[in-house]
Amino acid sequence: MFKVKLEKFEGPLDLLLELIEEQKLDIATLSIASVADDYLEYIRNEENISLENLSEFVNVASKIILIKSKNILPSLEVTPEEAEEIKDLEEQLKLYKQFKDAGIKIGGLLKIGRNAFSRDYLLGVTPVFSPPKNINAFDLKSCFRRVVDQIVLPEKIPEEAVRDIITLEDKIAELQKTLQQRIETSFSEISQSSGDKIDVIVSFLAILELVKQRVIQVEQNEMFSDIKIKSQWKNQD
Repeated sequence: MFKVKLEKFEGPLDLLLELIEEQKLDIATLSIASVADDYLEYIRNEENISLENLSEFVNVASKIILIKSKNILPSLEVTPEEAEEIKDLEEQLKLYKQFKDAGIKIGGLLKIGRNAFSRDYLLGVTPVFSPPKNINAFDLKSCFRRVVDQIVLPEKIPEEAVRDIITLEDKIAELQKTLQQRIETSFSEISQSSGDKIDVIVSFLAILELVKQRVIQVEQNEMFSDIKIKSQWKNQD
């Protein structure tokens, strides 16, 4: 929880309430007027009020000066807007006191380790279910079905069989074994024994790797014709 707080007062209402409580006065227009000088003296001499908070203090100060002027000069006429501002300041101060008192009480409860609180005014009250008039079982069923229909069902992941995938090293070893048993083979013969396209691709990569290592030699008479594969070692013999 973040809390913005000035060095001494949390804001203009906090200062105003403190001054009223110091003189043990009730929150009222007359009390606000009686502490006007103390409030103005504070903001005149206080150097720790930041510029962004100073406008709030000055705003409240203007309302306090208006309240004091009206009490000193009862014949002073104020506009409806000014009268509303005077009333609003008094109400804000009362509400702020309620929150501040509640905060002090809750803070005390937290210090003694209480982190759960009950609503005591509901103790002894019997719960009452009061359904709408003329409701029946079919209405309840319809309401329940609408709630159930809004539940998002978990997406079913399609099952897939786990299969073995031959590695490039395995395919190279398999091709070398084939060439040890016969003089020559072809890519079409190797592809026929492949289970799927992945095996075909791995077989082709194995051929390229063996050509790179000069283990085999390949021939292709024309474009897209079958590739003949011969062992380089047998050819040297």
